[in-house]
Amino acid sequence: MAAADTAEITEEQFAAEALDFLEANAKRKAERRGFVWGEGPDNAALFEEIDRERERAELEASKEWRAAKYDAGFGWISGPAELGGGGMPRKFERVWGQLESQFDTPDGGFFGIGLGMVAPTILAHAEPEVSAEVLPQMYRADIVGCQLFSEPGAGSDLASLQMRAERDGEEWILNGQKVWTSGAHYSDIGEVIARSDFDLPKHQGLTGFLVDMKAPGVEVRPLRQMTGGANFNEVYFTDVRVPDSHRLGEVNQGWGVALTTLMNERAAIGGGSGGGTGGGSFTKLSAMAAHYGMADDALARQKLAEIYTHGKVLGWSNQRTMDALRAGKTPGPEMSLSKMGLIRQMNATCEFVADTIGPKLVVDSGEWGTFSWAGYVLGFPAMRIAGGSDEVMRNIVGERVLGLPKEPGIDTTSPFRELKVGTQRSE
Repeated sequence: MAAADTAEITEEQFAAEALDFLEANAKRKAERRGFVWGEGPDNAALFEEIDRERERAELEASKEWRAAKYDAGFGWISGPAELGGGGMPRKFERVWGQLESQFDTPDGGFFGIGLGMVAPTILAHAEPEVSAEVLPQMYRADIVGCQLFSEPGAGSDLASLQMRAERDGEEWILNGQKVWTSGAHYSDIGEVIARSDFDLPKHQGLTGFLVDMKAPGVEVRPLRQMTGGANFNEVYFTDVRVPDSHRLGEVNQGWGVALTTLMNERAAIGGGSGGGTGGGSFTKLSAMAAHYGMADDALARQKLAEIYTHGKVLGWSNQRTMDALRAGKTPGPEMSLSKMGLIRQMNATCEFVADTIGPKLVVDSGEWGTFSWAGYVLGFPAMRIAGGSDEVMRNIVGERVLGLPKEPGIDTTSPFRELKVGTQRSE
């Protein structure tokens, strides 16, 4: 659909066109029968862990699908028309999502970070010509993006990051290390925050950049997790040159750039549940209780009720936030509440599973619905850290939502080089 064709289109007309495209290019999902314990795929892991060869094949299929729907006008429905988007109200994104979910299409998870976190930051902070060049390629999946924030000594305390950015004429030279970078090994571009002035306080002196992940000096190494997989990476930068035109925001104003990304990240993480449990549905947990003869156990029922209640409240909270986003509002500190709610729900799920199946959780016996949950329980600690730790989320809610005093002892006025942060260099 051309932008000019969308000015007066109704939801019904849009849905009809979207359905025509889906019917012509994808197969409808087979009708699912009700869940039966012991039948179907036995997978409850939070992170899908596949070998690199299969991952590459799935990525290519996902790119082809996203390119096809972008070319048909369904790849960036609410994006600005002048940047290659559809220029339509956000409500049409919801219509598309509901229709697409009825069809068997390639996994779009490869683009979650790039489109959910990096692209909105580019739109808000990049030079207009860079946005015009990069964003259409991202939404068409010609390029994939990743986020490079955390460092070995700056995770939850992101403002303590030490990666250096030094100006050299019309370029910047980046040196340092980033860690826990999802998708870095298949990404083409990355959003990075580096310290450009060590004489300013920790929350100042930071600058954001859009970096070429294939540039000389960029080295990506996989990180093995306790689940056995390697979904994350550490990335090393050695004299990596970035043109000043690819700077995000003003020099030394990178903290504001980072906050834009983090609020969108928490919106993505907190809103990802939709009232589910992340790795297993409430129906599946209820069936587990029945299978092990605990359907009438008062304590088990209480735990299930807790999981269900957390899911419902989280779903309503997320709906309110999504409605605000569709109205054009920017994600704010309330997204920290959503992430905290999701973590509480997932923690309750871990406790219920461990109490119900006991030692079978850690024994690969081949019994359906037992050892497969190890991927959920072992993956859960990462969720308590991703997008900001539990403690950071509580501080954000306390300070920015409830108006409580800031955490004592945080030095926000001294030059960064004077702070004792990790192995901070003093020159």
